[in-house]
Amino acid sequence: MSVASEWETFYVIIGSSAAALSGLQFVVVALSADSERIGSGPETEVFGTPTIVHFCAVLLIAAFLSIPRQTAGTLALCLATEGLAGLVYALIVRRRLGQEMRYVPVLEDRIFHIALPIVAYSTLFVSGVTACWHQVGALYVVAATALLLMFIGIHNAWDAAIYIAMAKRSQ
Repeated sequence: MSVASEWETFYVIIGSSAAALSGLQFVVVALSADSERIGSGPETEVFGTPTIVHFCAVLLIAAFLSIPRQTAGTLALCLATEGLAGLVYALIVRRRLGQEMRYVPVLEDRIFHIALPIVAYSTLFVSGVTACWHQVGALYVVAATALLLMFIGIHNAWDAAIYIAMAKRSQ
């Protein structure tokens, strides 16, 4: 797929960034381990783990676009499958947000942890399905989706770091 080769530098940059940010999220989680106020269980399942999943989704997109001799059909299948899996996961996170937690989610949480990931993974699925027929357009949409997932992850990691810092400060 020669069209995808034009995106190589973009995906090297964004894939590397996603991998590095995943590592930083591990540091945030490690720093929060000694704080009793942070919570566990539902909080981690809604606010911690999805951030890593979004970064890994970006890394996976970058990997798919970097596979040598990728055809339009195999790329479409990979992207559609990832989009569908991400959408299912985002809906599971949405269900988990309704569980009882120490932290009470606000509108911003619902936007960045539920609505935007659902939009991103739905878009990735649709782009994957259409990649066979509209390669160039689909690749632009996939790139925008990867950036959206990256920004969602950055926002959510920042929120977690601020929350942890404030929780440690008040102990």
